[in-house]
Amino acid sequence: MIELHHIHKSFGSHHVLKDVSAQFERGKVNFVIGRSGSGKSVMTKCTVGLIEPDRGQVMYDGRDFTAMPERERRKIRQEIGMLFQGSALFDSMTVQENVQFPLRMFSSLSAAEIERRSDACLERVELLDAKHRYPAECSGGMQKRVGIARAIAMNPKYLFCDEPNSGLDPQTAIIIDKLILDITREYGMTTVVVSHDMNSVMEASDTIHFVHEGGICWKGDRAGLLQGGVKELEAFVFASDLMKQIRRNGPSQPKS
Repeated sequence: MIELHHIHKSFGSHHVLKDVSAQFERGKVNFVIGRSGSGKSVMTKCTVGLIEPDRGQVMYDGRDFTAMPERERRKIRQEIGMLFQGSALFDSMTVQENVQFPLRMFSSLSAAEIERRSDACLERVELLDAKHRYPAECSGGMQKRVGIARAIAMNPKYLFCDEPNSGLDPQTAIIIDKLILDITREYGMTTVVVSHDMNSVMEASDTIHFVHEGGICWKGDRAGLLQGGVKELEAFVFASDLMKQIRRNGPSQPKS
Protein backbone atom coordinates (compact mmCIF):
# COMPACT_ATOMS: atom_id res chain seq x y z
CA MET A 1 0.00 0.00 0.00
CA ILE A 2 1.07 3.57 -0.74
CA GLU A 3 -0.24 6.32 1.52
CA LEU A 4 -0.12 10.08 1.15
CA HIS A 5 -0.66 12.13 4.28
CA HIS A 6 -1.44 15.86 4.04
CA ILE A 7 0.78 16.60 1.04
CA HIS A 8 1.30 20.27 0.13
CA LYS A 9 3.30 21.61 -2.81
CA SER A 10 3.71 25.16 -4.10
CA PHE A 11 5.68 26.64 -6.96
CA GLY A 12 6.27 30.24 -6.02
CA SER A 13 2.91 31.72 -5.12
CA HIS A 14 1.00 28.93 -6.90
CA HIS A 15 -0.31 26.41 -4.37
CA VAL A 16 -0.63 23.26 -6.52
CA LEU A 17 -1.33 20.55 -3.93
CA LYS A 18 -3.47 21.45 -0.94
CA ASP A 19 -3.52 18.94 1.90
CA VAL A 20 -3.71 15.82 -0.29
CA SER A 21 -4.27 12.49 1.46
CA ALA A 22 -4.84 9.20 -0.37
CA GLN A 23 -4.42 5.44 -0.09
CA PHE A 24 -3.45 3.26 -3.04
CA GLU A 25 -4.20 -0.36 -2.26
CA ARG A 26 -2.09 -3.42 -2.95
CA GLY A 27 -3.28 -5.80 -5.65
CA LYS A 28 -5.55 -3.14 -7.12
CA VAL A 29 -5.49 -0.68 -10.02
CA ASN A 30 -5.82 2.72 -8.38
CA PHE A 31 -6.78 5.46 -10.84
CA VAL A 32 -6.02 9.15 -10.38
CA ILE A 33 -8.22 11.26 -12.65
CA GLY A 34 -8.79 14.95 -13.17
CA ARG A 35 -8.56 17.78 -15.67
CA SER A 36 -5.25 19.02 -17.04
CA GLY A 37 -3.68 21.31 -14.46
CA SER A 38 -5.63 19.83 -11.56
CA GLY A 39 -2.46 18.66 -9.79
CA LYS A 40 -2.62 14.91 -10.46
CA SER A 41 0.79 14.77 -12.19
CA VAL A 42 2.47 16.80 -9.45
CA MET A 43 0.92 14.49 -6.88
CA THR A 44 2.37 11.46 -8.67
CA LYS A 45 5.81 13.05 -8.98
CA CYS A 46 5.77 13.79 -5.25
CA THR A 47 4.82 10.16 -4.61
CA VAL A 48 7.83 8.75 -6.50
CA GLY A 49 10.26 11.44 -5.32
CA LEU A 50 10.72 13.35 -8.57
CA ILE A 51 9.40 16.42 -6.73
CA GLU A 52 9.80 17.09 -3.02
CA PRO A 53 6.57 18.04 -1.21
CA ASP A 54 6.71 21.12 0.98
CA ARG A 55 4.84 19.30 3.73
CA GLY A 56 3.37 15.87 4.36
CA GLN A 57 4.40 12.22 4.22
CA VAL A 58 4.62 9.58 1.50
CA MET A 59 4.54 6.06 2.95
CA TYR A 60 5.44 2.83 1.13
CA ASP A 61 4.08 -0.08 3.15
CA GLY A 62 4.69 1.82 6.37
CA ARG A 63 8.10 3.21 5.31
CA ASP A 64 8.33 7.00 5.42
CA PHE A 65 9.75 7.79 1.98
CA THR A 66 9.81 11.55 2.57
CA ALA A 67 12.02 11.24 5.68
CA MET A 68 14.53 8.82 4.16
CA PRO A 69 18.08 9.69 3.14
CA GLU A 70 18.77 9.26 -0.57
CA ARG A 71 20.54 5.93 -0.06
CA GLU A 72 17.42 4.35 1.43
CA ARG A 73 15.18 5.97 -1.19
CA ARG A 74 17.14 4.24 -3.92
CA LYS A 75 16.14 0.87 -2.46
CA ILE A 76 12.46 1.76 -2.72
CA ARG A 77 12.89 3.15 -6.22
CA GLN A 78 14.19 -0.26 -7.25
CA GLU A 79 10.80 -1.64 -6.14
CA ILE A 80 8.98 0.78 -8.48
CA GLY A 81 8.11 0.12 -12.11
CA MET A 82 7.24 3.03 -14.40
CA LEU A 83 5.20 3.04 -17.61
CA PHE A 84 5.65 6.43 -19.25
CA GLN A 85 3.14 8.25 -21.43
CA GLY A 86 5.26 8.02 -24.57
CA SER A 87 6.68 4.58 -23.68
CA ALA A 88 10.15 6.26 -23.45
CA LEU A 89 11.96 3.41 -25.19
CA PHE A 90 15.54 3.80 -26.35
CA ASP A 91 15.49 4.02 -30.15
CA SER A 92 19.00 2.62 -30.51
CA MET A 93 18.19 -0.52 -28.48
CA THR A 94 16.21 -3.54 -29.52
CA VAL A 95 13.01 -4.50 -27.71
CA GLN A 96 14.97 -7.09 -25.73
CA GLU A 97 17.71 -4.59 -24.81
CA ASN A 98 15.11 -2.07 -23.66
CA VAL A 99 13.58 -4.61 -21.28
CA GLN A 100 17.03 -5.67 -20.07
CA PHE A 101 18.15 -2.08 -19.38
CA PRO A 102 16.92 -1.81 -15.73
CA LEU A 103 18.19 -5.31 -15.00
CA ARG A 104 21.67 -4.40 -16.21
CA MET A 105 21.61 -1.10 -14.32
CA PHE A 106 20.15 -2.17 -10.98
CA SER A 107 20.35 -5.95 -10.55
CA SER A 108 23.22 -8.33 -9.83
CA LEU A 109 21.88 -11.00 -12.19
CA SER A 110 24.22 -12.76 -14.60
CA ALA A 111 23.91 -12.21 -18.34
CA ALA A 112 22.11 -15.54 -18.73
CA GLU A 113 19.69 -14.70 -15.90
CA ILE A 114 19.00 -11.27 -17.41
CA GLU A 115 18.17 -12.87 -20.75
CA ARG A 116 15.82 -15.38 -19.12
CA ARG A 117 14.08 -12.67 -17.12
CA SER A 118 13.65 -10.33 -20.10
CA ASP A 119 12.34 -13.17 -22.25
CA ALA A 120 9.84 -14.10 -19.53
CA CYS A 121 8.58 -10.51 -19.35
CA LEU A 122 8.28 -10.25 -23.12
CA GLU A 123 6.44 -13.56 -23.23
CA ARG A 124 4.03 -12.24 -20.59
CA VAL A 125 3.09 -9.32 -22.88
CA GLU A 126 3.09 -11.62 -25.95
CA LEU A 127 6.08 -9.99 -27.64
CA LEU A 128 8.80 -12.60 -27.36
CA ASP A 129 8.86 -13.02 -31.15
CA ALA A 130 9.55 -9.28 -31.54
CA LYS A 131 12.52 -9.09 -29.19
CA HIS A 132 15.05 -8.35 -31.93
CA ARG A 133 13.03 -5.50 -33.43
CA TYR A 134 13.75 -1.85 -32.77
CA PRO A 135 11.04 0.47 -31.39
CA ALA A 136 10.62 2.16 -34.78
CA GLU A 137 9.62 -1.24 -36.18
CA CYS A 138 6.84 -1.62 -33.58
CA SER A 139 3.33 -0.19 -33.52
CA GLY A 140 2.21 2.16 -30.77
CA GLY A 141 0.43 -0.65 -28.95
CA MET A 142 3.49 -2.89 -29.18
CA GLN A 143 5.67 -0.11 -27.78
CA LYS A 144 3.31 0.22 -24.81
CA ARG A 145 3.57 -3.51 -24.19
CA VAL A 146 7.37 -3.30 -24.36
CA GLY A 147 7.13 -0.48 -21.81
CA ILE A 148 5.05 -2.73 -19.54
CA ALA A 149 7.55 -5.58 -19.93
CA ARG A 150 10.38 -3.23 -18.96
CA ALA A 151 8.35 -1.87 -16.03
CA ILE A 152 7.87 -5.35 -14.55
CA ALA A 153 11.39 -6.60 -15.29
CA MET A 154 12.60 -5.87 -11.75
CA ASN A 155 9.51 -7.62 -10.30
CA PRO A 156 8.29 -4.38 -8.71
CA LYS A 157 5.98 -4.00 -5.74
CA TYR A 158 4.63 -0.73 -7.14
CA LEU A 159 3.69 0.21 -10.70
CA PHE A 160 3.03 3.75 -11.90
CA CYS A 161 1.40 4.31 -15.30
CA ASP A 162 1.20 7.79 -16.82
CA GLU A 163 -1.60 8.04 -19.41
CA PRO A 164 -0.94 4.48 -20.64
CA ASN A 165 -3.45 4.72 -23.50
CA SER A 166 -2.35 8.07 -24.86
CA GLY A 167 -2.26 7.95 -28.67
CA LEU A 168 -3.75 4.47 -28.97
CA ASP A 169 -6.84 3.41 -30.88
CA PRO A 170 -9.77 2.20 -28.73
CA GLN A 171 -9.25 -1.50 -29.44
CA THR A 172 -5.56 -1.39 -28.55
CA ALA A 173 -6.35 0.70 -25.46
CA ILE A 174 -8.64 -2.07 -24.18
CA ILE A 175 -5.79 -4.59 -24.59
CA ILE A 176 -3.44 -2.37 -22.57
CA ASP A 177 -6.10 -1.83 -19.87
CA LYS A 178 -6.61 -5.58 -19.50
CA LEU A 179 -2.88 -6.23 -19.43
CA ILE A 180 -2.33 -3.70 -16.64
CA LEU A 181 -5.24 -5.16 -14.69
CA ASP A 182 -4.09 -8.76 -15.15
CA ILE A 183 -0.46 -8.01 -14.25
CA THR A 184 -1.54 -6.12 -11.13
CA ARG A 185 -3.52 -9.15 -9.95
CA GLU A 186 -0.83 -11.62 -10.97
CA TYR A 187 2.07 -9.83 -9.27
CA GLY A 188 0.08 -8.41 -6.35
CA MET A 189 1.38 -4.94 -7.11
CA THR A 190 0.14 -1.58 -5.95
CA THR A 191 -0.67 0.03 -9.30
CA VAL A 192 -1.34 3.74 -9.75
CA VAL A 193 -2.67 4.93 -13.12
CA VAL A 194 -2.83 8.64 -13.92
CA SER A 195 -5.38 9.21 -16.67
CA HIS A 196 -8.19 11.37 -18.01
CA ASP A 197 -9.47 8.52 -20.22
CA MET A 198 -12.86 7.56 -18.82
CA ASN A 199 -13.01 4.44 -21.00
CA SER A 200 -9.93 3.13 -19.18
CA VAL A 201 -11.39 4.07 -15.81
CA MET A 202 -14.51 2.03 -16.57
CA GLU A 203 -12.51 -0.91 -17.96
CA ALA A 204 -9.72 -1.30 -15.43
CA SER A 205 -10.15 0.68 -12.20
CA ASP A 206 -10.58 -0.77 -8.73
CA THR A 207 -10.34 2.53 -6.86
CA ILE A 208 -10.63 6.07 -8.22
CA HIS A 209 -9.32 9.36 -6.85
CA PHE A 210 -10.62 12.53 -8.47
CA VAL A 211 -8.23 15.48 -8.19
CA HIS A 212 -9.72 18.96 -8.51
CA GLU A 213 -7.88 22.24 -7.95
CA GLY A 214 -5.08 20.61 -5.99
CA GLY A 215 -7.10 18.39 -3.68
CA ILE A 216 -8.80 14.99 -3.63
CA CYS A 217 -12.37 16.06 -4.34
CA TRP A 218 -13.82 12.52 -4.41
CA LYS A 219 -12.71 8.89 -4.05
CA GLY A 220 -14.57 5.65 -4.58
CA ASP A 221 -15.16 2.96 -7.22
CA ARG A 222 -16.84 2.73 -10.64
CA ALA A 223 -20.32 2.24 -9.25
CA GLY A 224 -19.94 5.29 -7.04
CA LEU A 225 -18.52 7.26 -9.93
CA LEU A 226 -21.72 6.80 -11.90
CA GLN A 227 -23.87 7.88 -8.98
CA GLY A 228 -22.25 11.30 -8.99
CA GLY A 229 -23.27 13.73 -6.30
CA VAL A 230 -20.25 16.04 -6.60
CA LYS A 231 -20.81 18.68 -9.25
CA GLU A 232 -17.12 19.01 -10.21
CA LEU A 233 -16.88 15.25 -10.66
CA GLU A 234 -20.07 15.06 -12.71
CA ALA A 235 -18.89 17.85 -15.00
CA PHE A 236 -15.67 15.92 -15.64
CA VAL A 237 -17.06 12.39 -15.92
CA PHE A 238 -20.21 13.01 -17.93
CA ALA A 239 -18.76 15.37 -20.51
CA SER A 240 -19.03 12.63 -23.16
CA ASP A 241 -22.16 10.99 -24.57
CA LEU A 242 -20.59 7.57 -23.97
CA MET A 243 -20.33 8.16 -20.22
CA LYS A 244 -23.90 9.42 -20.14
CA GLN A 245 -24.97 6.17 -21.81
CA ILE A 246 -22.95 4.07 -19.33
CA ARG A 247 -24.61 5.97 -16.50
CA ARG A 248 -28.03 5.05 -17.85
CA ASN A 249 -27.16 1.39 -18.43
CA GLY A 250 -24.93 0.83 -15.41
CA PRO A 251 -21.25 -0.20 -15.22
CA SER A 252 -19.95 -3.43 -16.73
CA GLN A 253 -18.76 -6.21 -14.46
CA PRO A 254 -15.10 -5.97 -13.34
CA LYS A 255 -12.66 -7.82 -15.54
CA SER A 256 -10.61 -10.59 -13.94
